[in-house]
Amino acid sequence: MLSKLQKVLLVAATLLAPSLAAWAGQPFDAEAFQSAQAAEKVILVDVAAPWCPTCRQQRPIVEQIEREKPDLVVFDVDFDTAKEVLKQFHVQYQSTLILFRGTREVGRSIGETDPTLIRSLIAKAF
Repeated sequence: MLSKLQKVLLVAATLLAPSLAAWAGQPFDAEAFQSAQAAEKVILVDVAAPWCPTCRQQRPIVEQIEREKPDLVVFDVDFDTAKEVLKQFHVQYQSTLILFRGTREVGRSIGETDPTLIRSLIAKAF
């Protein structure tokens, strides 16, 4: 028989488990990012936190676009741990999406969860 505390912890773990799953994009790596820029790739930098509900809403949209656009390179930046990367990109908030075409930033959004608007942002670079 589970105690009340054990039941609460079990429910909490069940609810948090999906947010702990790895993002589909690759973890941000400065060298890989610079290589993608040099190759004039379309790059999406996805700044997210596992505890962020807006980030969780953005994630399936970004994943779907990744499947549809194999030329899109997605780098995931952990808002809680990648402070130097946040400074590099002048990011103050989680749920920030930054779009590049090569070395040029072509768009940015913060907290956007409308699939049409996220698709429009990414379309700017193609």
